[in-house]
Amino acid sequence: MATLAHCLFCFDVLVASLEKRQHLSLRQVEDLWLQYQSKDQERPPLDHESGHPDHDSDVEDGDDPMLESDHDPEELDTDEDDPPAGETTKQPSTLRLPRISRLQAPSPASASSSSTPSSFSPSSSRLGLDDTSSKTSSKTSFFSFGRRSQQPSPALREEQYPLFVTWNTISARGHKSLRGCIGTFEPQDLSAGLENYALTAAFDDTRFSPIHSAELSALANHVTLLHTFTPCAHPLDWDLGTNGLRISFTYHGRRLGATYLPDVAVEQGWSKEETIVSLMRKAGWTGRSRDWRNVNDLRAVRYEGKGEGCGWSTWREWRAWVDERLNESKSRT
Repeated sequence: MATLAHCLFCFDVLVASLEKRQHLSLRQVEDLWLQYQSKDQERPPLDHESGHPDHDSDVEDGDDPMLESDHDPEELDTDEDDPPAGETTKQPSTLRLPRISRLQAPSPASASSSSTPSSFSPSSSRLGLDDTSSKTSSKTSFFSFGRRSQQPSPALREEQYPLFVTWNTISARGHKSLRGCIGTFEPQDLSAGLENYALTAAFDDTRFSPIHSAELSALANHVTLLHTFTPCAHPLDWDLGTNGLRISFTYHGRRLGATYLPDVAVEQGWSKEETIVSLMRKAGWTGRSRDWRNVNDLRAVRYEGKGEGCGWSTWREWRAWVDERLNESKSRT
């Protein structure tokens, strides 16, 4: 499950990029956040999404309100840009990973069957949403990007998750508006995946201009780690409020697909059928709503994912404490 430290790390990556400096590592952020939490148990708890003290919050533990924004919920869609098999990359700080963005445009041809995972293993996020040859499935593997020789030993390997990184702006009244969201179903090492998608969601979501420094004080970050991918027996074989949904179908000779994270359907007040129709329209289907069952080879995969959110003020307060410690350490040496 995502943690507040993951969100702080995304903020640190973004701010460091804008300031042209090196960011902290994920391990450093996690360790420093634990120290920061233990330094003063008496301070009032923060509403981490806004960064302000949470004296009268009506959000209960386990709630995930970060998607309660004024964006079109149909902006969740797939856009997987897979590099050619065997293509090499630089170090993780510049690694470009396959992505899934909440784009408004229908899925491009590059998101058709040639780039759709073909394995149907329930334990993997790369479930069979089409039945093309398994020869193409290795193309989207994280380990096929010229990094096999660089993988650490199993004892040192990081946990891997499919993930989404979201940036929202928060108004003075606490209203959230989507500012960028891009993710992937390919399992990622958390440090490399969070770093790259924090920047990709901030700068490369084509629905928005790149985030700039003047916006930082209004920003909030949200990280969702996905898990438990299971092929659906039929398109309605999933639970509202529990499962995210990824669909794939053939339309006009093309394989199309789209996804919604677990909270979207409930927040929009949709039934399962309305969710399916909305997903199909986002993928590029233009048929009548009542005809969705007649679409050729409609497949669905359900998954789960819990997110965590962090506001600018939370990161700024924590980072000021970190900088103070660093300065104290330098003065002693």
